[in-house]
Parts: sequence; C-alpha cells; structure tokens
Amino acid sequence: QVQLVESGGGLVQPGGSLRLSCAASGIFFSINAMGWYRQAPGKQRELVAAITSVGTTNYADSVKGRFTISRDNAKNTVYLQMNSLKPEDTAVYYCNPRRVDGSSWSRWGQGTQVTVSS
Repeated sequence: QVQLVESGGGLVQPGGSLRLSCAASGIFFSINAMGWYRQAPGKQRELVAAITSVGTTNYADSVKGRFTISRDNAKNTVYLQMNSLKPEDTAVYYCNPRRVDGSSWSRWGQGTQVTVSS
C-alpha cells in the first residue's frame, strides 16, 4: 500500500517561512516524479511545485521565486521550502507521485495545513 504523510505546516505571519515534508512509502520513490499540491477552502486542488526523478523542478507562477522543492531519495522524502509566505498561500498542502503526463496517481494523504495570517 502507498502511504504519503505530510508534515511541517502551521500558522505563520505574512513574510514568514515554513518547510514541509512528505514521507512516502510503498513506491519506488527514486524513480518517481513528485509534486506538491494545495487546496484552499472552496477551491480546486492545484499543483504548486514538481520535481522529476532526476531533479528537474517546475513551479506554479504564483510561488516561483518563493518556494523550493527538493528530495532526499535515501529518506524517501520530498520537501517544500516556503519563504515570503502570503495570506493567499493558506491551504492544505499535499504531495503525490506524478506520471510522465503530469497526472497524480496515488491516494491522497491527510495533507498539512498552512495558515498565513497576521
């Protein structure tokens, strides 16, 4: 069974930083591209960052220059460093492996809540 466990969220002020972690099991982590997604209340889930098996990264325009995705294959973990956080970044953040066509294929985990507010 595939398990995705997100952690690291919390409440921060605008301009603050958080580092999210996603621990994956039940997959061959090193050969999978991974993505970070978020879903705000009343909105669709959206991709915010992705990293391929060889380390190529891609970001949504809304987070480019502020967020950094990385992975540690030895730990089966993908990270999302979030800097200069804005209130509009408030959402539940999820990770998921990605197919070549960009679609996600695993059951969604519980996610981790990120709240940016003063």
